[in-house]
Amino acid sequence: MPQISVIIPAYNASKTIKETVESVLNQTFSDFELIVINDGSTDSTSEIISTIKDERLKVFSYPNTGVAASRNRGVSQALGEYISFLDADDLWTPDKLETQLKALQENPPAAVAYSWTDWIDEFGQFLRPGGHFTENGDVYVKLLLKDFIESGSNPLIRRQALTEVGGFDESLAFAEDWDLWLRLAAQYSFVAIPSPQILYRISPNSASFNVWKMELGSLRVIDKALAEAPASIQHLKREILANRYKYLTLKATEGNLERRRGLVAARFLLQAIRNDLAWLQRTQLMLIILFKIAMATLLPTQQAHAVRTSVKKILRRDRNIQSQN
Repeated sequence: MPQISVIIPAYNASKTIKETVESVLNQTFSDFELIVINDGSTDSTSEIISTIKDERLKVFSYPNTGVAASRNRGVSQALGEYISFLDADDLWTPDKLETQLKALQENPPAAVAYSWTDWIDEFGQFLRPGGHFTENGDVYVKLLLKDFIESGSNPLIRRQALTEVGGFDESLAFAEDWDLWLRLAAQYSFVAIPSPQILYRISPNSASFNVWKMELGSLRVIDKALAEAPASIQHLKREILANRYKYLTLKATEGNLERRRGLVAARFLLQAIRNDLAWLQRTQLMLIILFKIAMATLLPTQQAHAVRTSVKKILRRDRNIQSQN
């Protein structure tokens, strides 16, 4: 039996699925099975996967039910002692599985190993580093305050622990990964690998761009977690909400700067400030966010995009000049 089962839920992922699958097949650790759950794709995802010849690759097709159900279906087919999930548009560095497995083997009390995440654009070009958090041991409170795992494509999990907490909550359309990490953290230790090994793709077509549903999912996860949390944690609710609305504000100002999205970003920003006035002190970040919101709400989408592109080029040029001096 394979030691690790990797599960990729795929829905209309024809543009990225081949590169994503290859980032798994090219791992330095080779004792794994790769399970792709074709979640009712209507594009050429299935045909593209069929061109990849590797005995470790297994494909299962189902009607479309969403990412949480697809991941759970993958677990039901998995044979490995360890489980890792990868979204169909994200990538891993070649040493991801080897390093995370070693960390769990060297830390028997830990059930979850996670690495750092960096962000790439729809073309695979580097955008920016993620948070690069290094939290070990009992991380429950810190994880409730902020989802520092940053991506459903990140952790390697002991199957026994995953089974114990019950897998993904299929009633959640968004933030279902944060919900699972919290349930794991409530019972088990985590171990961090201080190295960027997950490349999280930002694309206008990705599910993470539906910030309206992201807000609803996030609030459900927070309510669910606090309902089960001890009294000693309840006072953290405002801080938890502030951090989540900061995250949602940043998500809302990514991608196409449309008026509706700009108005939602403004609402998220007000909620973040309402729960944490100290955020106003981050002057540079505030100016950037307000600039994006203003462009989205005051300019036509195409013009707003052109202005942002020009500003990015100017900033990139200035950074290059500074690095040369």
